[in-house]
Amino acid sequence: MSVVRRSVLLFVSVVGAFTAFSGRVSAQDVPADYQEVLKSLDRKGDFKAGVLKVNIPRNDLKMTVAGFPTPTPFGFGGWVALTKGDGEADVMMGDLVLLQEEVNPVLSALLDNGIDVTALHNHFFWDDPKVFYMHVHGMGKPADLARRVKPGLDLIGHVKAEAPAPASTGGTALDTAKLAKIAGHDGEQSGAAYKITVGRDDLGMKEHGAIINARMGLNTWAAFAGTQEDAAIAGDVAMLESEVTPVLKALRKNGLEVVAIHHHMTGDRPVVIFLHYWGRGPAEKLASGFKAALDELGKGAPAHEMAH
Repeated sequence: MSVVRRSVLLFVSVVGAFTAFSGRVSAQDVPADYQEVLKSLDRKGDFKAGVLKVNIPRNDLKMTVAGFPTPTPFGFGGWVALTKGDGEADVMMGDLVLLQEEVNPVLSALLDNGIDVTALHNHFFWDDPKVFYMHVHGMGKPADLARRVKPGLDLIGHVKAEAPAPASTGGTALDTAKLAKIAGHDGEQSGAAYKITVGRDDLGMKEHGAIINARMGLNTWAAFAGTQEDAAIAGDVAMLESEVTPVLKALRKNGLEVVAIHHHMTGDRPVVIFLHYWGRGPAEKLASGFKAALDELGKGAPAHEMAH
């Protein structure tokens, strides 16, 4: 064997051994409980700055924004991350990239397993396909958090879009008196829509001495259109932070779809989160779903002045 060939073989052996050793060191750098998380979720990730970051990229989507081809790292790489908190509890946060048809199935799966959803919004205009971003939060032991978040993650990329049912051509006019009775609040007719608006005066919110009431946007509402048999509902719910998860559960339990979770104001005290929803079905059933969400509001809310 020539000297050159022996040198090349020696170099390849050394590089291979170093690579294997580096891989073992990298794996050992990830704490054992976090290695189990990666294994349980069947996902790749890394451990840096005391944080395990689990990658949930949407490599399955061929994204364009305004017709411009955009790679996954351009803003379509979802994730969840874990880090050590006080005591034995870990804190988990994440941002999931979801198609429209995936949003509510994933939302329900997370809520059913004790994971909080804290925001839902878009990051782009003119994206194709249309995607939304869902922020999640949880606390617990790593293995437990992995078990609880997994059902939601497993749905990503596996939800089929259902074709919407065609609009009915006949039916009974909306019984607005019955809808108001179910909701527990009267509404107003505005063209073809019947709208019920409920203020959050229980919050006692002020800014520079001015009372921030329903007319200033601090309200929960539902708009109905269609017929008594086939109606649509859309609306907004103004919630304290502690009310977000109960309201989400109430809406999803009643078949209403959540389309956005965000805030409308800055410097507000208490912090108020707004949730937008949509649904379709018999009008009385939709009104019952709205009432279920209303019933989660106003349980001992304090009065506060808006901060500046």
